[in-house]
Amino acid sequence: MKTAHEIRPGNVIMLDGSPWVVQKTETTRSGRNAAIVKLKLKNVLLDSGTEQTFKGEDKLDDIVLERLDCTYSYFADPMYVFMDEEYNQYDVEADNLGDAAAYIIDGMEDMCQVTFYEEKAISVELPIHIVREVIYTEPSARGDTSGKVMKPATITGGGTVTVADFVKVGDKIEIDSRTGEFKKRV
Repeated sequence: MKTAHEIRPGNVIMLDGSPWVVQKTETTRSGRNAAIVKLKLKNVLLDSGTEQTFKGEDKLDDIVLERLDCTYSYFADPMYVFMDEEYNQYDVEADNLGDAAAYIIDGMEDMCQVTFYEEKAISVELPIHIVREVIYTEPSARGDTSGKVMKPATITGGGTVTVADFVKVGDKIEIDSRTGEFKKRV
């Protein structure tokens, strides 16, 4: 059992007797109350989706499923194809990737973990830290040094990340794939 605060995208939890893939998590903390965790979920068996809200300390039944280390191979609309070390291919629906789809690029060498439920590939977990190149961002504003200045940047793969003001086009940056946060310039 995990607390709602420990659940990450790609985890599979059991709710009302059905397995659900966590596609997105959003934690909200307020000064007086406990943390609130909003989960975007997709039913593995019925392909239906929902959003559920939990208190941060609520216990959820995390299902331990078979996982394989795989690399991204190619995109065959609407499926992403991953390959294991023995050259077996596994199709994962784009909907099951959630926010991770923004970080998947052609030629990606990062090892991903593909999760299976009843021999069907249902989700993919990316490595925690991934490196991507900035392909577009606005130039930094001169003289704006008042604290932590951030700006949006488009990275390879088409995703958008909020980066520090000093990052420019062509820079490689490290991103936390769980939260989508900029960590540092590489």
